[in-house]
Amino acid sequence: MSTVLTDKPGLSAKQIEKIAYENNKLHKRLCRQVGQAIGDFNMIEDGDKVMVCLSGGKDSYALLDILMTLRERAPINFEIVAVNLDQKQPNFPEHILPAYLKELGIPFHIENQDTYSIVKRLIPEGKTTCSLCSRLRRGILYRVADELGATKIALGHHRDDIMETFFLNMFFGAKIKGMPPKLQSDDGKHIVIRPLAYVKEADTERYAKVKNFPIIPCDLCGSQENLQRKQIKNMLREWEKQHPGRVENIFSSLSTVIPSHLMDRAQFDFVHLAATGEAVPGGDIAFDEEPCSTGTVSGIIPLRNSENDEDDN
Repeated sequence: MSTVLTDKPGLSAKQIEKIAYENNKLHKRLCRQVGQAIGDFNMIEDGDKVMVCLSGGKDSYALLDILMTLRERAPINFEIVAVNLDQKQPNFPEHILPAYLKELGIPFHIENQDTYSIVKRLIPEGKTTCSLCSRLRRGILYRVADELGATKIALGHHRDDIMETFFLNMFFGAKIKGMPPKLQSDDGKHIVIRPLAYVKEADTERYAKVKNFPIIPCDLCGSQENLQRKQIKNMLREWEKQHPGRVENIFSSLSTVIPSHLMDRAQFDFVHLAATGEAVPGGDIAFDEEPCSTGTVSGIIPLRNSENDEDDN
């Protein structure tokens, strides 16, 4: 895999070789994680036309790049079309993405819609515009998917986005709700997928530097950063520093949900729950002193789906 990180002057041949090795490991890891997510959730099927929403940020660039790699290796056939929504934000460099996509030789479509003016008219000065902007953008992209005949809409949300959304919903929305790797749109006409669901943001950041993607800033509209999301991001980073493995366990827990041990009556029929005389494996922890105990001597909770760098060699 080509890299700009080896272009620094003064590097020895051994240093250049090590950097190239690490970059290749990163690429293989991303391909493996994206491939696993696609397989686990049946995101892409034979004959699909995948519309990759390209914003100009590091994550959507990485998504497009990895999907192009996997398309060449996949045992199924699927098409890729890149789509960018030019929302007419001030100083948006509209030439960058068309030039980049032409160089890649991949089909693309640039949708021009002045949602910026709508948002600025409806949202008071100084307030965060991201929510309304996102709703407008979603509606337009659904329409474009119809026009292009896309069967799947791929977004560049990664593992960190998923966990941040989970805590945002819990802390500020009072509900256990996350950002699913695959979902059906409200109108039932589209399937949205997030192939980067298993990928760490730190990896997309480094990959963007390795590949020298022509990044377009996401703050051209002048909107303030979502302060609540920023708080959650800082919290997770601090946990990762102070308690290695905690964030990994939290992410694993999102795919290991036990409704009978929560309190949602719509998800589990507590009202009609009765003794049946039959044993329920793992069902009774009412008198356990340490309900989270794993039975290990050290008390450390083993990580599920922990990353094994040896697989990248």
